[in-house]
Amino acid sequence: MHRDTVLIFAQAPRLGAVKRRLARGIGAMAALRFYRGQLAAVARAIGRDRRWRTLLATTPDGARARWPRGPATVPQGRGGLGERLDNATRPRRGRVVVVGSDIPGVTAADIAAAFRALGRADAVFGPAEDGGYWLAGLSARRPPRPFGRVRWSTEHALADTLANFTGRRIALLRTLRDVDTAEDLQALRARPGGFASLPVLPVKPASTRKAKRRKPR
Repeated sequence: MHRDTVLIFAQAPRLGAVKRRLARGIGAMAALRFYRGQLAAVARAIGRDRRWRTLLATTPDGARARWPRGPATVPQGRGGLGERLDNATRPRRGRVVVVGSDIPGVTAADIAAAFRALGRADAVFGPAEDGGYWLAGLSARRPPRPFGRVRWSTEHALADTLANFTGRRIALLRTLRDVDTAEDLQALRARPGGFASLPVLPVKPASTRKAKRRKPR
């Protein structure tokens, strides 16, 4: 029996290269600090659990960076997000769960719930409030291109992905909010029950912001 695997999808934490939409509201250095802290928190919450093997799936390939201690790194490969998800999950012959690195509140309990769901479903997803998803889990019974033809970084991302699983059993986890913008960060911090520790960061005046453009993460 193949061991369950968790892949934390991560981008090399470099100034100006991560959380660009967030950086428009709080500045590139603050966005980098947020990303590094959140990536470390996710790796710490998930990577110490012995029920699965945790790997950091990193991009760009071969990047030298201050990765969190613990999980080994594997390359995502080249291409768009869908291609990189396919590249990273295809070699995993057993059950595999992919989780994002910018979701405050993800815990080992969420990962355990995903693997429990894969005991009866072909795939499991953790929906995000913006129409995307913060987790994707695949059993050995997966379509050839589970992440193909998806409009990434739009409200259609989850629906497009689910279309690739037509006729298969799907499970959904709790809905969470990822942090793409300064407004996302402030909204999460204002919520009762666990996000008060998120940093209070200054939001630039609206007149200094550039027009929003949705880019693949």
